[in-house]
Amino acid sequence: MVQLTREKISVDRLLDSVEDHNTGGLVIFLGRVRNHAEGREVRAMDYEAFDEMALAKMEAIAEEAGVKWPVKKIAIVHRTGHLELGEVSIAIAVACPHRAEAFAACRFVIDTLKKTVPIWKKEYFEGGEAWVEGVRPDL
Repeated sequence: MVQLTREKISVDRLLDSVEDHNTGGLVIFLGRVRNHAEGREVRAMDYEAFDEMALAKMEAIAEEAGVKWPVKKIAIVHRTGHLELGEVSIAIAVACPHRAEAFAACRFVIDTLKKTVPIWKKEYFEGGEAWVEGVRPDL
């Protein structure tokens, strides 16, 4: 399962999508909107994506993780739109035969996604707002 969604991310649905009795290691990463960044008090965030390219890059990352580690199932869901403090912006679940592989693959997915996928983040803070992250698409 690889998705962009404007809806609240369902952790139960994420877990259901990686259910596999051949795996002993299941790692879940949830990225949430926090109340601070760069010394500023954050109040909310907006996420925007170049949907078609973002999904293609997310699929490629999932495939690459499956080449590097014995991933049996993987799910990556990123939220777009306006998010309040504490809301989940990204959820990743990786199921592998063993925990060390699942941790390594999950770490690879989030680190690679943040560097390569065209998703942009705008922070709202006391006194203003600013776009703070994102990858420019190579058009």
